[in-house]
Amino acid sequence: FATRVLEQLTGQKPVIGRARYTVRQFGIRRNEAISAFVTVRGEKALDLLERGLRVKELELHYENFSATGNFGFGIKEHIDLGVKYDPSTGIYGMDFYVVLERPGARIANKKRKGGRIGFSHRIT
Repeated sequence: FATRVLEQLTGQKPVIGRARYTVRQFGIRRNEAISAFVTVRGEKALDLLERGLRVKELELHYENFSATGNFGFGIKEHIDLGVKYDPSTGIYGMDFYVVLERPGARIANKKRKGGRIGFSHRIT
């Protein structure tokens, strides 16, 4: 059902996250579907982020930010984003994680002819 909510929000087909290991305490088996996620870019991402931040009243804590300028936050109910409530689906919470990087940041991840990103080029 969470995939249906994500598809409705983003217009994209979500990817199913599967468990790597069995965890008996949580009742999770290996290869069991435990999450759904979507990567959103461009205008669609800005629109979704704006709606998510409005739910948080445009306020984030210091702890929400990483050292490299990325940030994340969670909401408790997806219907706060403006989606109509559907009793068959229920209510889901979700996490937003935003990764910010300047053009040229790919060089740090390249295997061949890789490099480092200078301090003035980093987002902090």
